[in-house]
Amino acid sequence: QVQLVESGGGLVQPGESLRLSCVASKSIFTIYTMGWYRQAPGKQRELVATITNGGRTNYADSVKGRFTISRDNAKNTVYLQMNSLKPEDTAVYYCNKATALTYDYWGQGTQVTVSS
Repeated sequence: QVQLVESGGGLVQPGESLRLSCVASKSIFTIYTMGWYRQAPGKQRELVATITNGGRTNYADSVKGRFTISRDNAKNTVYLQMNSLKPEDTAVYYCNKATALTYDYWGQGTQVTVSS
């Protein structure tokens, strides 16, 4: 059974930080490179950060230097530390395998709102 449970979102002011967490089922977490995605209103879902099983990371240019993805293999959990948040970071954030497609299972996501 696939499980993806995101948490940690909220309303913050520009420049503040948030840490998102995602607990994934072992069937996904142990096999795939994991990623954090986001979808802003009226926009397509975009992949913002990925991390391999070995800990290699990659970031979209829009978040590079501000966001940090990490994983705890013992807890089947992937994190996204978001610093220096901007209004344009406002979106629903999801985690999934880095190769997830629209028709794959997705969790409920967690809302991040950056506003003064």
